[in-house]
Amino acid sequence: MLTTIKDVAAHVGQEVKLGGWLYNKRSSGKIQFLQLRDGTGFIQGVLVKSQVAPEVWEDASKLTQESSLYVTGTVRQDDRAPSGFELDVKHVEIIQVAEEYPITKKEHGVDFLMDHRHLWLRTPRQRAILTIRAEIIRAIQEFLDQQGFTLVDPPVLTPSSCEGTTNLFHTKYFDEDAFLTQSGQLYMEAAAMALRNVYSFGPTFRAEKSKTRRHLIEFWMIEPEMAFVEHEQSLEIQEQMLSYVVQQVLKNCERELKTLDRDISKLEKVQAPFPRITYDEAVELLHREGFTDFKWGEDFGAPHETKIAESFDKPVFITHYPTEIKAFYMKPDPNRPEVVLCADLIAPEGYGEIIGGSQRIDDPALMEERYAAHNLPLEAYQWYLDLRKYGSVPHSGFGLGLERTVAWICGLDHVRETIPFPRMLNRLYP
Repeated sequence: MLTTIKDVAAHVGQEVKLGGWLYNKRSSGKIQFLQLRDGTGFIQGVLVKSQVAPEVWEDASKLTQESSLYVTGTVRQDDRAPSGFELDVKHVEIIQVAEEYPITKKEHGVDFLMDHRHLWLRTPRQRAILTIRAEIIRAIQEFLDQQGFTLVDPPVLTPSSCEGTTNLFHTKYFDEDAFLTQSGQLYMEAAAMALRNVYSFGPTFRAEKSKTRRHLIEFWMIEPEMAFVEHEQSLEIQEQMLSYVVQQVLKNCERELKTLDRDISKLEKVQAPFPRITYDEAVELLHREGFTDFKWGEDFGAPHETKIAESFDKPVFITHYPTEIKAFYMKPDPNRPEVVLCADLIAPEGYGEIIGGSQRIDDPALMEERYAAHNLPLEAYQWYLDLRKYGSVPHSGFGLGLERTVAWICGLDHVRETIPFPRMLNRLYP
């Protein structure tokens, strides 16, 4: 029976058998050092010529980078080793001697690595990122499940746009026009009226011709919607969820964060509550910091969000944006209708918006006015209006962009490393 590298701590002094790949190898003539990986971790196997059969030594000598093999040996604790353990190899069984591997130890360009993304995933850094991504997903779902939310799956093919924009991927649905979803939010509102607190987790698509380090064409969203929840309570749920996620990553991904050289002191500060500033206050902050040309009513760009975030050591909510620059479904502040009951959560360290949310309009007459103002066809959105006509209640929701959250928590320069196979403006392969 095979043991995994992540479980070798339970087998110190015992003989185990691992199935894996040769990540790297070096030899001093009488000793071969085999850097092994098995998908759960990395460990060094030490093969001493005088302690193994000649054919075992010969087989190990044939191994090339990424050759697949079974290795049998005794687990030894070694505090100098990155994993804390080494394997004294007794036997090697070759599954396949790999051809010359394209990704060597030398420096490679980003385009080359992206062309070989299917192989680049095998490196310690990429494995660490994807492990943290999985932990973030697990922690989000665990938090929401514990809070009584129900997972609901909205459609990927839709007849209309959530945001009312033109950045949609068009396709044909037999004889009808259809689009790849930009967001499951509208459908989640319907689900919230049936199940109260719900969330979706799935891929979304935006045909924006953007090349920034924050943008992907295909990305994953977590989108909760909550009946009988108003603006301020929604913010509290958001900050509690994100705090929980970050603390779980710190607890369960210590080795992966170390692989990425992540400064965890910055993550340790991510504890609810988060600071809140209004859009008005954010504009005043920007004016003080030299962005004197920024006018009230404009949306924040990346430089603005970065400057605002620099004033805080935690994520910060920017609330009450102008009605004119936000989506049609956001509820105006009853005390000041020119702004809406919404918030964007801006991550520290220049990572920008990671959550956007709002209280939704619950008045059918006001929603019809918004349809007209945004030139939205009633026939396409009648079902959404029905939610306000048959037992409307106050309700709120938000969307968290998974890849931007992964980039921030991992401390990455670009979102392309946050997803196994990124879809970007000029990249559909592999």
